[in-house]
Amino acid sequence: MSRFAFFLGGHDLEMETIRDLIRATGSAALFDKNLKWGAKASAYRDEIAEAVARGLEPVLVELDDDLGLNSATIVVDHHGDRAGVSSPTSLHQVFDLLGLPHSNWTRWHDLVAANDRGHIRELRKIGATEEEILRVRTADRAAQGVTNEDEIAGERALLEATRLADGRLLVVTLPHGHTFVVADRVELAPNPPDGLLIISPDEVNFYGTGEVVRLLDSQFPGGWSGGALPERGFWGSKIRDPHAVARFLADQL
Repeated sequence: MSRFAFFLGGHDLEMETIRDLIRATGSAALFDKNLKWGAKASAYRDEIAEAVARGLEPVLVELDDDLGLNSATIVVDHHGDRAGVSSPTSLHQVFDLLGLPHSNWTRWHDLVAANDRGHIRELRKIGATEEEILRVRTADRAAQGVTNEDEIAGERALLEATRLADGRLLVVTLPHGHTFVVADRVELAPNPPDGLLIISPDEVNFYGTGEVVRLLDSQFPGGWSGGALPERGFWGSKIRDPHAVARFLADQL
């Protein structure tokens, strides 16, 4: 039996693949509350304490450590300071922690890891077919709880999008937080813009070059970032004035 106890963070396709991988081994304790993005370790406060009491080593998979556990746990993540094309994805990290042989790594694992690292462009870099890309992106949106109504709202939002910086920046106002219903459609269309800014009710998200992601991190601290940095990536924030971000981006692009 593994010495690890895995605690899973916000669900997407990668997190569900990690869950299935751990379950398939049957050798490690697994805790999964089907959380949303931005989940914190405190969601498992009691379960972590019980695991430690049993002599197990907690593994926080994409969970912010708001319990001050620090060196008492293993942190698995590849966002923020851990992001980048040279950093192993969370799926890679869990695979290694489980001590699985290389022969257990599949084409589907390649696709899921590439998708989580850098979305559609990273999938194309590893030679994914259009059929594979559609399969992965559809599965990822489903894992995040995207509904048909969310998809329709994304299509409508795109029809009302505005372009800034001579067309290099596309600004979309979305009535919900499932930004990939827009990002997927934009990236799959011919000649996607250099930058995509999506304004949702509670947050703002940008997809574009790594240099602009870095500038946004500096100009509007306290957000989140990741992706296939330093080449391309994403940035997001709960900022109260999303139009300030749009104005800043228009100047940068």
